[in-house]
Amino acid sequence: MKVVTSMARDGQVLTEIDQEKYDADENVKIICLGDSAVGKSKLMERFLMDGFRPQQLSTFALTLYKYTTTVDGKTVLVDFWDTAGQERFQSMHASYYHKAHACIMVFDVQRKITYKNLTRWYQELREYRPEIPCIVVANKIDDLRVTQKGFNFAKKHNLPFYFVSAADGTNVVKLFTDAIKLAVSYKQNSQDFLDEVMRELEVMVMPTECYNVHYY
Repeated sequence: MKVVTSMARDGQVLTEIDQEKYDADENVKIICLGDSAVGKSKLMERFLMDGFRPQQLSTFALTLYKYTTTVDGKTVLVDFWDTAGQERFQSMHASYYHKAHACIMVFDVQRKITYKNLTRWYQELREYRPEIPCIVVANKIDDLRVTQKGFNFAKKHNLPFYFVSAADGTNVVKLFTDAIKLAVSYKQNSQDFLDEVMRELEVMVMPTECYNVHYY
């Protein structure tokens, strides 16, 4: 089921995304970061729908992919947050990071600039979520020779690293399965006090006009 919720503009009351649910034990939030057109949405579509629509355009400010799974015998409700075009502004609103339990950070192995920009995305992530697990993802490995290249960013920051392909599904299931496990583990063991600070200080309003929700 797909639900689109419009949000008012020009100072009117905005419909807020309820993030209080992420305090519940069974709910986790996983965010995706990276430059435009690196394949973040395509990876999620590959995992969630077992399909690939290479020309689908992002027209919404935020897309939520809702997914239910089981981890260690317990039901887990996962919200995958996709930037859906906001990344073209070079940064994300603070509410995008709020209460996130893990991050999937993607670059395109065929575009060097997207790899260089990981530094900026990672710095912003750690500004808002200094402790959550982060997976670095090299997407679009259509030419397997790129897997022989040295990508040292993940090693430098001691982060998990995956070569994946949204086109043929290489490592996609493993990536998302591991991301969910990391998110659940972080939530169970975290003593991160930043959520409390954010709850006190931040007005949770998305700065854009609408968001898109998909249930799986």
